[in-house]
Parts: sequence; structure tokens; C-alpha cells
Amino acid sequence: MAINPDYVGREYRAPEAYEVTRVKIREFAEAVGDTAPVYTDPAAAEAAGYADVVAPPTFPVILGMAGSAQAIADPGLGVDFSRVVHGDQGFRYSRPVVAGDVLDTVTRITDVKALGGNELLTLETVATDASGDHVVTAGMMLVVRGE
Repeated sequence: MAINPDYVGREYRAPEAYEVTRVKIREFAEAVGDTAPVYTDPAAAEAAGYADVVAPPTFPVILGMAGSAQAIADPGLGVDFSRVVHGDQGFRYSRPVVAGDVLDTVTRITDVKALGGNELLTLETVATDASGDHVVTAGMMLVVRGE
């Protein structure tokens, strides 16, 4: 395998906390074509029981970008980014992400394996709030296509 399996368990911390804003939530909702008012209208979000506008369910993909980029760029891991395709994505929430959250993230390599001439790299990003409480875990599997 070209991907170094010894890197399973290695962690990559985002260099700074991610500040969730109404603008970032609105831009993400627009990018994915979701027009639900709870993503853009504070009154609608409050009426639905949220403290502020709430992020769409797939928003945490953004939270894992810093750590995932560090992992993929780590020369010791051995990922040829030109051969990478996205394989899977999943989220486990303790609570919704809302505007005003300041989230710390750590991305960890959880699995490396070979399958059908390809290699699979699984990463997990855990986001915690300013109190250290878990908010969401975002899992991602990348396929590194074989030669």
C-alpha cells in the first residue's frame, strides 16, 4: 500500500477555532440549494426552537477541511491527491450547529485499507464548542484510485 498504515490514529488539529456565522450558514445553504428559512431567517430559526440560524445537516463538511488538508499534505502519509475521489461522508450530532458557535476541530485518521486495487483513507473530525462539549463528528472516506 502506498498510504502509510502507521498513520492510523494520527491527529491533525485545525490551526484556529471555526467561527460559525449567519453569513457562512447562508452561503452554504445557497451553495447546496437549500432554501429552508431556518438557515437564513433568525425569526424562523427561533420559532423552530433554535438559538439562532441553524446550519444545514451537511455543513460540518467544512469543519473537517483544515485537518483533512493537513493529513493529505503530510508527505509521510503518502496520498497522491491527483488520484483522490470522495467515497463517503457521514455525521453524528450531539446538537445542531448554530450561528455564534465557535468550534475547535481535530481530524484523526481512523482507517487505511486496500480494496479492489484502490486504497481507502478514512478520516474523522470531532468538533467541540467553547465549553469543550461535543457538537458533531464528521466522517469522511477518500478513495485513492490505483494505477
